[in-house]
Amino acid sequence: MSEPEADVDVLIIGAGPAGLTAANYLARFRRSVLVADGGSPRASWIPLSHNMPGFPAGITGDAILSRMREQAEEYGARVEAGWIDGLTRDGDRFNASLAGREVRARAVLLATGVVDHHPDLPGVERAIERSLVRICPICDGYEATDKAVAVIGDSDMGVREAAFIRTYSNRVTLIHIGPPGDLTEREALTRLGIELVETPIETVRLEGDRVTALCWNGQYQAFDLVYSALGTSANAELAAALDCRLAEDGRLEVDLHQKTSIPGLYAAGDVVRGLNQIAVATAEAAVAATAIHNSLRQADGQTV
Repeated sequence: MSEPEADVDVLIIGAGPAGLTAANYLARFRRSVLVADGGSPRASWIPLSHNMPGFPAGITGDAILSRMREQAEEYGARVEAGWIDGLTRDGDRFNASLAGREVRARAVLLATGVVDHHPDLPGVERAIERSLVRICPICDGYEATDKAVAVIGDSDMGVREAAFIRTYSNRVTLIHIGPPGDLTEREALTRLGIELVETPIETVRLEGDRVTALCWNGQYQAFDLVYSALGTSANAELAAALDCRLAEDGRLEVDLHQKTSIPGLYAAGDVVRGLNQIAVATAEAAVAATAIHNSLRQADGQTV
């Protein structure tokens, strides 16, 4: 018996930069595309990016997403709000549960991203919106030039991030909130001239354009910027349920065409092991979309 017809050629899970870029490519390949938008992609937290190619004056995360969505929809991609509650493979098709209904797709692209581990501080979301607490020195380390910067960490990842920011400023403080034994790179801090404070942060004050953090002995210390170096967790549960191969950090392993270990399942963006950057996510999405289109062409006998 033949397989039941799929509802769409490609289901894209995630409406961030990777998912929307892939939707644009696939729609222009004249594929039927459905994007499941679970809401609040990581890029929406960007107050103003000066790291996005082509926008020297900067652009907000919401503006990036809005333009990408408009472009994908112009060519026929459908973006639908809702979470994918389950994903299974049935023969050479995928079944997904989207907002209480079933969607069948010939191929699936996971663009589900990661979740940042924000400091457990009152008002941290507001501080991120105001660019006072930041999560990506690769994106905006330049804006920390010559400023007083605090890095909040609970492991040697904090040391590495503080050392990275040392490129831009000689006023860097690492606030280590984890167990003392989890900090093994103390010598590097001394060598690089990075101040070390080992204490939980009790509260945060936002005063004008500065952050003041109650750090120790009831004393406040002011910083221009605070970076969180507490890591991320991959949104890879759907892939894990399919026994997809994961890297040690929980993100997805893919080949040069963004294929996972599951036939027909692709991944792009932050959920894939690599650099968490919009430029990287969109490049991976372009590769994945092209590979998906060519794979479907081959399955339909449309290749030479």
